[in-house]
Amino acid sequence: MLDIKLYNSPEKPTWCPGCGDFGILNAVKQALAMLELYPHEAIVVSGIGCGSKLPHYIRANGFNILHGRALPVAQGLKLANHDLKVIVTTGDGDGYGIGMGHLMHAMRRNADLVHIVENNQIYGLTKGQYSPTSDKGFVTTTSPDGAIEPAVNPIALAIAGGATFVARGFSSEPKHLAQLIARGLRHRGYALIDVLQPCVTYNKVNTNNWYRQRGYHLEEEEPDYDPTDKLRAFEKAQEWGERIPLGVIYLDESRPTYEEQVPALQNGPLVKQPIDGTPLEVWEAIKQEFV
Repeated sequence: MLDIKLYNSPEKPTWCPGCGDFGILNAVKQALAMLELYPHEAIVVSGIGCGSKLPHYIRANGFNILHGRALPVAQGLKLANHDLKVIVTTGDGDGYGIGMGHLMHAMRRNADLVHIVENNQIYGLTKGQYSPTSDKGFVTTTSPDGAIEPAVNPIALAIAGGATFVARGFSSEPKHLAQLIARGLRHRGYALIDVLQPCVTYNKVNTNNWYRQRGYHLEEEEPDYDPTDKLRAFEKAQEWGERIPLGVIYLDESRPTYEEQVPALQNGPLVKQPIDGTPLEVWEAIKQEFV
């Protein structure tokens, strides 16, 4: 196992003290160290939001893109160099709101990447509006009568949408979360890891204690649970409120990844292939002219 300090960035997080993003950042570092992936072997792609600042706070390749657009960029990066381990970090608004269309297509394609959704059930960066995962009736300064719509169920959505690895973690249990992320990185295909996390500034309902009182480890309480049973996984996806399952909820290892089906990638990563017979050194020299 590599030293977790290998992934330390010189930039210091500007998150609020007590924010769940600290636990997620720690878990991502732990997972990379656990799998002995060096910083140059991974890339973290994010959109816009509190948690989407994560690429700035970790020593690895990073790409910060527009709100809701992290997944198509991540898929492009994976196609260009499918040797890279691609991690996407978005918030619940970023991933389940404006990015919903991209989410559905990434899942059905089974793109080989890990999508970590930092789900605090509220918009934090834009000052506390309710998000797609806020429960119906959730009161904010911009919704004094409570949210009208029912909340998105990301676990059920992912199973129905074609995700081949669906899990839920908790930011205040970074060791358990790191194991889920590591399993997602080892998995061949699209892996969704929905991470429950407190927003200490704007969400006074779904607090750290609220999650702790309800979350339970599926593998401990139900050791015979089979995540490959799709119908059983759908049942688990409906558990929310008094009891919330944590762990791998659905797993399908039978489907090929999108990248495995692209003929142009059979000869290796595109970044290592010659273009029209021109040596890579020539293209590298041209690139350097613009750097």
